[in-house]
Amino acid sequence: MSVKHMKIALSLLAGMVLFGSCQEKKPEVSHREIGSNAALPYFGEADIELVRRDDGAVVADSVYYTIPKFSLTNQYGRIVSHHDYEDKIFLVDFFFTECPTICPIMSSQLARLQAKMFQDGFNKDVMILSFSVKPDNDTPEVLKAYGEHLGANFTNWNFATGAADDIYDLAQDGFMLSAFPSDSAEGGIFHTDKITLIDRQMHIRGYYDGTSTKSMDQLYSDLQILLIEQPSNVTTSVK
Repeated sequence: MSVKHMKIALSLLAGMVLFGSCQEKKPEVSHREIGSNAALPYFGEADIELVRRDDGAVVADSVYYTIPKFSLTNQYGRIVSHHDYEDKIFLVDFFFTECPTICPIMSSQLARLQAKMFQDGFNKDVMILSFSVKPDNDTPEVLKAYGEHLGANFTNWNFATGAADDIYDLAQDGFMLSAFPSDSAEGGIFHTDKITLIDRQMHIRGYYDGTSTKSMDQLYSDLQILLIEQPSNVTTSVK
């Protein structure tokens, strides 16, 4: 194909999420059921481009949604950004260290999957990124202690903190998930229980219940599908 593109103002919904007032946004899984080994869907709003091939034919091509760029601080006080995740498959969750309800379960499930990654040799291709939704409390020192308590291996798992508004925007607008302060929520923050699967090109390829062992096992199966679909020689450049 040539690089000549004719962009048209048209949008698709590829596993698009529904918006609800003060509720978790519900991502819809399309073309695939839990337990299936079929190709993974893409989530988020996609564009259509008309591409002229070398033979002169014009065909439609989908340009899938990618997560936005980010730059935050990890458990070592170092900057961690989208650049650190280029050409990586990674799992994302939103949590906070004082969370008394779902976070300990989600973090434990991720720690379980990380151990399997090392056992199966996926740890260099698959990473984990945990965004704190209570960054005023979750300093790098606090995040490091939290990760150590979990037994997390920091070589492929970052715990990130930064400005609260930036993280809320990233959750809601970037990942299409909920995260915001709430007086009625335990711990003072209402946030998603979803773990998001991101491919090597920064596309959202799945949402999973981080409190469910069955759902997290499906996530582990799905990341192996991505490893086959996108082997490590696939590169992407995000500037």
